[in-house]
Amino acid sequence: MRPICRAGAALIRSAELNAPTPELAANFAVLTLGHIARPYPYALTRVVTGPGDVVEPRVQHPIFFGSFDWHSCVHGHWLLARVLRLYPDLEIAPRIRAHFDAAFTAAKTAGEVALFERPASRGFERPYGWAWLLKLAAELSRLGGPWGEILAPLSGLIAARLCAFLPKADYPIRSGAHFNTAFALVLALDYARTARDDVLADLIVEKACAWHGADADCQAWEPSGDDFLSPALVEALLMRRVLELATFRRWFAAFLPQASAGRPVSLFVPARVSDRTDGKIAHLDGLNLSRAWCWRGIASALDAADPVRNRALVAAEQHLASALPHLSADYMGEHWLASFALLALCEEP
Repeated sequence: MRPICRAGAALIRSAELNAPTPELAANFAVLTLGHIARPYPYALTRVVTGPGDVVEPRVQHPIFFGSFDWHSCVHGHWLLARVLRLYPDLEIAPRIRAHFDAAFTAAKTAGEVALFERPASRGFERPYGWAWLLKLAAELSRLGGPWGEILAPLSGLIAARLCAFLPKADYPIRSGAHFNTAFALVLALDYARTARDDVLADLIVEKACAWHGADADCQAWEPSGDDFLSPALVEALLMRRVLELATFRRWFAAFLPQASAGRPVSLFVPARVSDRTDGKIAHLDGLNLSRAWCWRGIASALDAADPVRNRALVAAEQHLASALPHLSADYMGEHWLASFALLALCEEP
C-alpha cells in the first residue's frame, strides 16, 4: 500500500462524509483481505487444560483464525463491514460480501461460542476482544443483511459476560494496551446503544462515572514502549460518550487543565516508532492513530471558541500523518493498523 497522507487531509477524508475517501477505503479493504484469512503466523493466548486443547487455530476459531490473533481478526472484519457500509459499490465490495458469506455461518458461530463456553475461557480476550466483537456486531447490524443475526449467539454471550463482569470491576485498568478498560467501554457502548441493550448501556455509563468522574489534573506519563492507546485520551473519549455536553466540558477542563497551552506536551506530539518489525514497538503507530481518533472525538464536543479545540484537531492531523504511510511497513503492523486508521478517519463522535 503506497503512502497516502502526505498530500493532506483533503485527500484522506471525503469532503461529503466523515469518512476516508473511496480510494483509501478500498486500500484498507485490500490490505485487510490479505491477512484476515492468513493462518500463520498466529499468536495463541488461550489456557490449555489438556492435550485435547492443543489444536490448530482454525479448529478453535472457525471464523477468527487469521490476522495473527483473535482480536485482530475480529476488528479486521469490523473494518470490512464499515467499508462496505460506507461504499457498497466499491469494486472490492463483492469480495467482502463473499468473505462474509463464507465466514458467518451458524456452524462457525457455534464453534466460536464453544470456545467461550469452556471454563478455562472465562477471561479469554477480556476486555479488548470482547469490545471489538461487540463493535463488529453493531456494525453488522447497521450494515444489514444476515451476518449480524448469524453472529448474534456470540455477541449476545459476550454482552452478557460484560454485564456480569462490570459490577465486580472495582477499579479501571489504565494501561496503554489490550487491558485498558476505557477503550473497551467506548466500543461496547456503541453496541449497547445500537442493540438497544439498556442494561449494558446503563452499566457502562455507571461504571465510567464511578471510575473516572472525579479524575482531574491528569499528568499523562505516556507513552510507554508498547502503548497503542493513550490512557489519558481514551479515558477522556469515554467520558465524552457518557456525559452530557456541558458536563463533559467541565470535566475535561478539570482533567486536562493546561490543554489550551498544549500541555502535557506528550499528548500533542506523535510517538516515534524506531523499529516497525518489532511487534511491541510497532504498537506506537497504533498509538498515533488512536490518539487521532480520541482528539477528533474530544474536539467534536468542545465549543468552537475553545482554544483546545483547534489544538486537538491539529494534533489529530499530525498523529494521522505520522502513522498512515506505515500501515503495511511490516506484518507486525499490517495485520491490525488499518482498523485503527479507519477509527480515526470515520468514527462517529
